[in-house]
Amino acid sequence: MSEPDPRAYVPAPGALEDRVILVTGASGGIGAELARSCAALGARVVLSGRNVKKLEAVYDSIRSACGVRPSIAPLDLEQADASHYAALVDAVRGEFGRLDGLAHVAGQLGERAPIEFHDVVAWMRVMHVNVNAAFILTQALLPLLKLSQDASVVFTTSGVSERARAYWGAYAASKFALEGLMQVLADETDTLTNIRANSVNPGKVRTAMRARAYPGEDAGSVPLPSQVMPTYLYLLGSASRGITGGRFDAQ
Repeated sequence: MSEPDPRAYVPAPGALEDRVILVTGASGGIGAELARSCAALGARVVLSGRNVKKLEAVYDSIRSACGVRPSIAPLDLEQADASHYAALVDAVRGEFGRLDGLAHVAGQLGERAPIEFHDVVAWMRVMHVNVNAAFILTQALLPLLKLSQDASVVFTTSGVSERARAYWGAYAASKFALEGLMQVLADETDTLTNIRANSVNPGKVRTAMRARAYPGEDAGSVPLPSQVMPTYLYLLGSASRGITGGRFDAQ
């Protein structure tokens, strides 16, 4: 019997009931849409991002649509130090006692330039936000993920992590590294814990990052974030229990 296609996944009402899910990059784009979608399915959502005002707007939209109160956990992945990560972990532990899902959606595009001329500081910034911060946050939250009966960690990757292209510089390199991080985590947690790890390549999505990467593109021709939700929701819920170490295209 073949595995179901996550792109065609239609979650039942309440599919994420009572699951505690933290979403990074929840202030806009895919992250905000994912937070709203998880809340609509009954999840207790933790909104994380660096822009508190935008997080509050997402909070209000969830309150209005679902009648539930998500939590806000501001975190600037570029500037955060150990104390900021510890405070976030303490807040999640204090409010929920565990974590069932961690969706890494936050990321930086950086500059698109040839390696020969790529700004070194910009390179380091992208690698830190896209890879180092994802590692640090995952490591910090592992004790809470281990307390879940069915925990899922989902990383957001890209088409350029499968076959890199010219001028994608640090972004492409960071996504290759993120795939490696996911695979290591999946192998380390498989059979020993209730944690699974996978990655999602959302493909072309109408976001601010996409607009910066392709300034001349007709935004109306690009799929909305809502159109890539099925794969994320499949991996974050119990429907994908036992699936780990995989890379999934959302389109």
